[in-house]
Amino acid sequence: MTKFLLTLHVLAAIIAVGPVTVAASMFPPAVRRAALAGGPRTDGEGGAQTAAAAVGTVRLLHRICRVYAGLGVAVPLLGFATASAMGVLGDGWLIASIVLTAVAAGVLAAFVLPRQEELVEQLTERQPVERPLTVRLAMFTGIFNLLWATVTVLMIVRPGSTTGA
Repeated sequence: MTKFLLTLHVLAAIIAVGPVTVAASMFPPAVRRAALAGGPRTDGEGGAQTAAAAVGTVRLLHRICRVYAGLGVAVPLLGFATASAMGVLGDGWLIASIVLTAVAAGVLAAFVLPRQEELVEQLTERQPVERPLTVRLAMFTGIFNLLWATVTVLMIVRPGSTTGA
């Protein structure tokens, strides 16, 4: 049962968290490109189509982040079930991973997704997008990604583990 739960936990992490980290990382540069494509143009219809496609890309990246963030709830749930089956719920590496996972979820929910939503609205309403907003979003996204990378390392290395890893 432990191997089955561990397999589900790892698959959930790859399938749910992976797309969020990639799409969130792609989002700030996509916003910058969309903002440039939607600016004053002299090339007629082609420019409007390019701008619409760029905004569509930004919307898609935001939707990927939202949907997969919701699916990501399965990762800690399966993680708790796996840790319980393995008898490691009190281990330091796991407690640190739980705390970092909670912080990562908080960063995503409080800083990344709301700022993405704000930028999507600005692009949709053809408002100017200020570069500092995208830079700040990229910073929060980097923090989110760094937290997940740290959790991944803790899950693999497991300090104090008797498996020799």
